[in-house]
Amino acid sequence: MDAETRFELCTRNLQEVITPAELRQLLETKEHPRGYVGFECSGMMHAGTGLVVGKKMNDWVDAGFDFIIFLADWHSWINNKLGGDMANIRVGGEYFKDCFTALGLPEGRVHYLWASELVRDVDYWEKIVKVMKETSMKRILRAMPIMGRSADSADVEAAWTLYPAMQTSDIFQMRLDAACSGMDQRKVHMLAREIAPKIGFKPPVCLHSPLLPGLQETLVEGSFDEDEGIDRSIRWKMSKSVERGAIWVNDDPDEIREKYRDAFCPPKQVEGNPVLDHARLVVFPHLGALDVKRPAKYGGDITVESFEELARLYASGGLHPLDLKKAVAESLVKILEPVRLYFKRKPENLDKMKKLRVTR
Repeated sequence: MDAETRFELCTRNLQEVITPAELRQLLETKEHPRGYVGFECSGMMHAGTGLVVGKKMNDWVDAGFDFIIFLADWHSWINNKLGGDMANIRVGGEYFKDCFTALGLPEGRVHYLWASELVRDVDYWEKIVKVMKETSMKRILRAMPIMGRSADSADVEAAWTLYPAMQTSDIFQMRLDAACSGMDQRKVHMLAREIAPKIGFKPPVCLHSPLLPGLQETLVEGSFDEDEGIDRSIRWKMSKSVERGAIWVNDDPDEIREKYRDAFCPPKQVEGNPVLDHARLVVFPHLGALDVKRPAKYGGDITVESFEELARLYASGGLHPLDLKKAVAESLVKILEPVRLYFKRKPENLDKMKKLRVTR
């Protein structure tokens, strides 16, 4: 596979690449660049994690990356996920491994690494101290939204200030060429790029996926980014805190259909329409087309070959919101079929997760 094909594979469906020139150089000079995505082990996996970021991880592996899925158990503990109980957090990490395996990312195709493995090394803690000495408390607090915490949070645990420095040091400790994530993690990646040359590391290339919105017209309270557009996307992203707005990768088909049926989907509105966003960010990347089933008197069955075509059709009133919802729901049912089959065979970690009380 030539460098240009690899570049297209790496960047398709991303929102941001920092920087394209650096990525091109990386692909031209390294057959197997080292990249990662880090995940808090924080509860049930939703479609934004599994189907947007999961799809991109498959793309990066296909492009030749030596790729790490980083299970951030210490970070989850600091952020009080799953009650701040490390035993529960480890269950969450094993469940995430199952989900990603079901989605085409088994061990061997990717490497799984726990934060617990990094913290055993004194060199890691030395990097954290160096990072913290090269930045200010103000800059650390500006990065706090990477934890899902508002930048204007009134009560900040002292432990939380360690989190951005740890996440920055993760990148250096793993000797990464590329840091990959959703747009909600860009603040810490910018911190890593700023600090890297000061402590003897090459700034990582940053590959940022768009955030999948929740299905309800609900914005999380608080401020997460100075950029108004990025801030809104973070506040509107799919989240555990808006239960009916989230599609979990373990939802059964009828649950998926019910959630889309109840989704916010104003007629003829393309911008700010989460059902259309789900078509754009999930359905077309996975299936390449959207199949719409409807009675002949309403236009009959159609196959829409691109999101641009779908947007024009919907904006013109040529597709009713209910037909769009049904089509996207059936697509998600199809896409998530491998997950359902996997957990029928291996239900242990899913069963454990269902018994845990998920907290933020």
